[in-house]
This record gives sequence, structure tokens and C-alpha cells, in this order.
Amino acid sequence: MTEPCLLIGDIGGTNARFALAHADKPGFSNELTLACADYETAEQGIEDYLQRSVGAVPQIICIAAAGPVIDDRIILSNNSWVIDSTSLQQKFASARVSLLNDFEAIAHSIPLLGDNDTATIGLVPPELEGKDRFTLGVLGPGTGLGTGGLIGRGGGVFPVVGEGSHAGFAPETRTQLEVLKQLRHRYERVTDERLVSGPGLENIYWALNKVHGNPEVSIQAAEIFSRVLAQEDVVATEAAQIFFEVLGQIAGNLALTLGAFDGIYLAGGILKRYPDLLKASSFRAGFENKGRHRGLMERVPTLLILHPQPGLLGASYCARKLLAESTF
Repeated sequence: MTEPCLLIGDIGGTNARFALAHADKPGFSNELTLACADYETAEQGIEDYLQRSVGAVPQIICIAAAGPVIDDRIILSNNSWVIDSTSLQQKFASARVSLLNDFEAIAHSIPLLGDNDTATIGLVPPELEGKDRFTLGVLGPGTGLGTGGLIGRGGGVFPVVGEGSHAGFAPETRTQLEVLKQLRHRYERVTDERLVSGPGLENIYWALNKVHGNPEVSIQAAEIFSRVLAQEDVVATEAAQIFFEVLGQIAGNLALTLGAFDGIYLAGGILKRYPDLLKASSFRAGFENKGRHRGLMERVPTLLILHPQPGLLGASYCARKLLAESTF
């Protein structure tokens, strides 16, 4: 009997990652990353992927994307694509379709991560193994800032889905306040994502130059990090410090909001590319600086996800679950 074709995807603001989920075990194969800008629609990207990989018609389509799922469709927050279940079912008539928020998929990946798929940030080790009752948070900067959570109860897992990155930014230091004042000239409303994301780092760098009376400078996040590593730009170094410090503050807020005291998991390509900068930063200081709850926060582990594609890993779990519930 031919193994069913389980198409999974993880679509962000810049890239669309597709793969085929295993039907009989966790994980996936035939991974391919496509540039969203090369396709007008998600359907075109999926069709191209299928032609390049197996040329088969999928029985299951499970797509995670960077935006809220509303009425079985996702309007991406940082991308012109609209992903619609009805449209996908019309295009691939034999398929059952499920849409996920991208950080919902990443949350589902957490129980599937191996020992080498995470790195502890700070001194607090995780204690998740063997627990059937836990609450976790997950967040990560990329083109935008994603947030989510995972609740474990009685052997079942339940994702927590939201758009926490669009909460208003709350400065906690004098310099952060000055950055906020400058960003208010750029944006009607300054959210957490306006500081903690690739474009967010660029915003911080631009604002700091304004604060310091330097000529107005706009450069890309990769160049800012390059200057930090080369130790050739003090404003870039300060911008990165604020970036990681604010990430810690937001992560701490997420832990308090969800009651995610079993751990906060950090995802996203930015953090995986610069783990040493993250470890040496003020991330944990920002995370723990919660006033009367400092003692509680000092006990919460924070972990960096090192798995190359946690969104696809989580989507593979959801695809297998949908297959088990389906009758073809």
C-alpha cells in the first residue's frame, strides 16, 4: 500500500518551507525552502514544491503560517500571501486541510525535541521530562515576532495561540524610553515587534543614532550584527544589547501571562545564528527583572531551540493527527 502524502509547510514573512510528514513516526523528509516573493500565491508555491519533490497529490495539507487563523484563513502579518482552506481544497480536491499559526506549530514541536535540539540560556536547567502537567511559552524574532504556548494535561497537549507580539512596548530603562520616543515619530503605535524582530533591530539602531545626535542611519539587521561581531560600531553594540534585553522582558511577561513557569522556549533564525551574543547578553536580566516576582522568575528555565525546522516538526505532528482522524 502506498504511503499517504502528507504535505506540511511553515510559511513566514520571507520564506516558505515545505516538506512531507512521515505517516508512521514523528518527523519529515523532502524539505525545500522557497522564497515567498517568487510566487504570487501560496497555491503556486505548493504546486511548485509538489512538482519538484514527489509529483503526488496530497491527502493531507497542514500549513503553519505567520498570522492568526481566522475563519479558516491566514492573512500573513509580514507577507502579501493569503492562505485559505477553501482555496486549497479546491486546488487539491482530495486533500484535508488544516491551518496553524506558525508558533502554534513550534509549540507542538517542543515535546518532540531531542537532547541536542535545545540549549539552556542561563543557569536554570529544564525539568520537563516525565511531567504530564506543564505550561510552556514560546517566542522568537524573525521577520516579525511570534509568540505562543503549550499546555500539557493528563497526557494531552494543547497549544495556546495569540498575537502577543502586537502588545504595546513598555520601556523599563531610560535609554529604552528614549528609543520609544524616537519610534513614535515612525509609528502611530509602537509594539514589541517594532523592537524585537529583524526590522525591530534596525529600528533600535536608527533610534539610537537619533538619540545620540548622529546622522540618520538605516542599515539591515544582518549588517548590524556583523558590526557587533567585528566590534567596529558602538551604536550597533548598544542596539544589540537593547534588542536582547527587551527580548528578555517580553519573554518574562509571557511567562507571567501564561503561567509558563515550566519553561520559555526561544525560536527563530536570528537567535540560532547568534547564540553566543544571546548567552552573553542581558536577556536573563531582562527576563528576571519582575519586581516582587523576581524570585519566581529566577527559577524559570529559558531554552534556545536549535532544531533547524521546529515549525515543520510541529506541523508533522498535526498532519499525522489529522491523518489518524480522517477516513478516505
